Amino acid sequence: MLATLVPAALLPAALAGQAPRTVSLDSRVDAYVTSQLKEQRVPGIELGVMRDGHIVKARGYGLADVELDVPVTPETVFQMGSVGKQFTATAVMMLVQDGKVGFDDTITKYFPEGPAAWHDITVRELLTHTSGIPDYGAEENTMSKGVIDFRKDYTEDELVRIFAALPLDFPPGSKWSYSNTGYVLLGVLIHRVTGQFYGDVLQERIFKPLGMSATRIISEADIIPHRSSGYRLVDGVLKNQEWVAPSLNTTADGALYSNVRDMGKWDAALYTARLLPPAALAAMWTPVRLNDGTTHPYGFGWEVTSVNGHRVVRHDGAWQGFTMSIARYVDDRLTVIVFTNLDEDHSHPERIADHVAGLYLPALQVPDSTK
Repeated sequence: MLATLVPAALLPAALAGQAPRTVSLDSRVDAYVTSQLKEQRVPGIELGVMRDGHIVKARGYGLADVELDVPVTPETVFQMGSVGKQFTATAVMMLVQDGKVGFDDTITKYFPEGPAAWHDITVRELLTHTSGIPDYGAEENTMSKGVIDFRKDYTEDELVRIFAALPLDFPPGSKWSYSNTGYVLLGVLIHRVTGQFYGDVLQERIFKPLGMSATRIISEADIIPHRSSGYRLVDGVLKNQEWVAPSLNTTADGALYSNVRDMGKWDAALYTARLLPPAALAAMWTPVRLNDGTTHPYGFGWEVTSVNGHRVVRHDGAWQGFTMSIARYVDDRLTVIVFTNLDEDHSHPERIADHVAGLYLPALQVPDSTK
């Protein structure tokens, strides 16, 4: 497996003419990522590094399929988990730009069957995880735990009815609490507003225009080139991912395949107005303001934070034996993307992304996370 080579003419000026340093940097990055394969016991890792919207490194490490001994390449397709929320949020933003959805619309405009408590919830609060609707996938002992059978198929209307029966965890806008439920509802909202399944809207308005040909909704039935397998560690033994009912692998809280080639196209588009005007992108990357005037470092499908004073918008994802991290150091115009095919309890793509960013820009170096 070889690192992707980018013609010098396509490299940002800051990197051009630095061949000796780049070779050394590639070696250090490769050595570090390879060490993480062993340390985290990850079967395979896919890494992408972008500067100024150009891919400067795309490489696979380890195995995409352990049983068939298939190596990871930059074309290998992984599940992205909750990183998919940024695409759902972008689709909602597009509908806002079209005048078909309002941020401050109460969600009962789109879910008239919803309970009285939903009359106080806005679209903005679904986007920012401040609605108070419990997370159907929460591991904590919340009211929502166990409401979904992950081995059973549901229609969108059935999911809405189940979620509508959940008492709110807190008054809308008063707190921040991660809610996959809110993003499932946003996918249904997109369907109800457009008349199209949200995945088809993503294809039509984002993936096809950007040439993201490997990015799509998860399907266990379809033949998908370069698809990797997901794994989990059980008592130290590698096992295949657990089976999930097909309908629950199509919801808008994170049910997408992609690879670093396609994610590089996504990263490049976010420096432009191809999908959304600058003001709309800025809104996505603005920390949410709660009812009491305080803020929480989360926008619309993006965590908004900083590293050593350098602004970064990022998100992590995990689902079905896969994990992913995307970190965009927007002012430094550096992006690091990491996919793995091991469960979230044992793999830490965010740690790899943080370390690789520090190798490219020493000002971003931080002690390795132990989370």
